[in-house]
Amino acid sequence: MAMWNPWRGCHKYSEGCKFCYIHKGDVKKKIVTDNIIKTNNFYAPIQKDKKDKYIIKSGQIVYLCFSTDFLIEEADAWRDECWAMIKERQDLHFLFLTKRIERLAECLPYDWDLGYDNVTVGCTIENQKRADERLSLFSDLPIKHRNIICQPLIEKINIEKYLDNVELVVVGGESDKNARHIDYDWVLSIREQCIRKNVHFEFRQCGTHFIKDGKEYTLRVKELSSQAKKANINY
Repeated sequence: MAMWNPWRGCHKYSEGCKFCYIHKGDVKKKIVTDNIIKTNNFYAPIQKDKKDKYIIKSGQIVYLCFSTDFLIEEADAWRDECWAMIKERQDLHFLFLTKRIERLAECLPYDWDLGYDNVTVGCTIENQKRADERLSLFSDLPIKHRNIICQPLIEKINIEKYLDNVELVVVGGESDKNARHIDYDWVLSIREQCIRKNVHFEFRQCGTHFIKDGKEYTLRVKELSSQAKKANINY
């Protein structure tokens, strides 16, 4: 796997952003997260070594804009170059997540057609309101590979009617000392929805405040992923 952040910075956009780890980390570094700037890694996918070989090796998944949003407005002037690099590197698979799925249609390259084979778009949701707003749009967009990311999940949701043509649903809780809780019953409910629609499901992480069988547990950040894995409920 490889990470590619052609720009950095983001704005809090909806309820799921309340305890965003990017903003928290930037505060410690005295960085203004709301400033959207290009990074020195902008051309990473097409950079080559002294032997004229790509530095990012073939066959990898490239996690794109995981410290920002690929569809953020301030990056509109830069995105076409990114699409060109994505198209050039057909030997890589690019994955980006967005809370701004309503912007996708206006941000696509001219030759997108029904979607690039080497791009997966993940639509991020956190509650039923955002699920209905975003997934109703997501379902109708021309995308060859689509995931739904329910993270941080902050309430019980039903997304079954939006699961057609979805390859994977990821669920995770919020990680912060003040985090809103996640109930294991919510996780299992989404899993059952995925099973009924034969969609892959992954429980990515518990929340700092995790409720199971009516009892609340407080977990350390380093335990969130391992405890989710121990549940052994991926489908």
